[in-house]
Amino acid sequence: MCTTCGCAAGEQRIEGDDHHDHDHHHEHGHHHDLHHGHEHGHDHSHEHHHDHSHEHGHHHHEHEHEQNHEHGHHGHQHQHSQDEHPQTVVVHHHYHHTGDVHHHHYNYVLASDAELHLHDHKHKHKNKNKNKHAEKRLEKHLDKHDEKFTPEQQDNDLHYGKGEAGSHAPGMTQRRMLQIEQDVLGKNNHLAEHNREHFTQQHIAALNLVSSPGSGKTTLLTETLKRIADQYSCAVIEGDQQTTNDAERIRATGVPAIQVNTGKGCHLDAQMVHDAMHRLNLPDRSLLFIENVGNLVCPASFDLGERHKVAVLSVTEGEDKPLKYPHMFAASSLMIINKIDLLPYLHFDVEACIANAKRVNPQITVIQLSATSGEGMDAWLAWLETNVCA
Repeated sequence: MCTTCGCAAGEQRIEGDDHHDHDHHHEHGHHHDLHHGHEHGHDHSHEHHHDHSHEHGHHHHEHEHEQNHEHGHHGHQHQHSQDEHPQTVVVHHHYHHTGDVHHHHYNYVLASDAELHLHDHKHKHKNKNKNKHAEKRLEKHLDKHDEKFTPEQQDNDLHYGKGEAGSHAPGMTQRRMLQIEQDVLGKNNHLAEHNREHFTQQHIAALNLVSSPGSGKTTLLTETLKRIADQYSCAVIEGDQQTTNDAERIRATGVPAIQVNTGKGCHLDAQMVHDAMHRLNLPDRSLLFIENVGNLVCPASFDLGERHKVAVLSVTEGEDKPLKYPHMFAASSLMIINKIDLLPYLHFDVEACIANAKRVNPQITVIQLSATSGEGMDAWLAWLETNVCA
């Protein structure tokens, strides 16, 4: 997933942002600044007891180990035991098939900024030997988790996804990547549950359409809306890095749509969907289609609050896509093999493609269709009727 790249930070844009006043406000526990100081988004103060005191200057710090600890640059006091450290529990999850998520739990004891010596410090220790032993234990502990990652090798091939984080970023340890993933996905999942509660209360059926760029998602949507918009109240959230092209194509069918531009971001997240759906003012018992950014990697990890993920695979892409990008197909309830009208002109093994998808996700349903010719569209509409609109 892309939590290591910080994609979309400050660049996403939702149609109507320039003039839309949104009345929905959410307060979530704590807000942490990434700088040396930190702030809390609540109105209570903390007091923690330390066995030593710190007097912080601008660049250099002098430490006297006493009973209390004062921070001149913090807005509150801390009191806690000297050997007490904040502990991070990381849940690293893998989709195996629909409804089954495998979790890996990692426990890390995180050192304080003072212990990590992130600044130039001048120390005056009353018990130097004790402090040296503590520093050595801390250094040994951090080295164990921060050692340089080595990819798995087989013959001349390299695999960078075998570490604890399941991915790799230059200059970043597996431990740090897991911390970032926990933070990003934890916040997203909280918002996704809020979306899901909202959908449930209004009896809104939301589908998350995912695929590579150019698989035919937008054409599939426009042809679907032409067939069902007179029976159901429908709306669409369109996700792309730039332009409003797809939303304009949807609106041309008479169905309301909101374009979400993600900037450098490679996927939609739950906050974007939350903001967009409130601009759509969806009536009860609506059918909401969410067309995600064309990407078979990151959207697999980001829950939007949808009822189902639908993976669209074009026959021009190759039958091995489910094996190359297993997390997406493992997370999807339905795989649509699109553009089957092109099969006579391609070397595409349909049965092998289905077998590959079933290897990744034995419960996945498969529908073959051509949104352009209309072949197979009845099967798709029947699936909607049974699994979404019922």
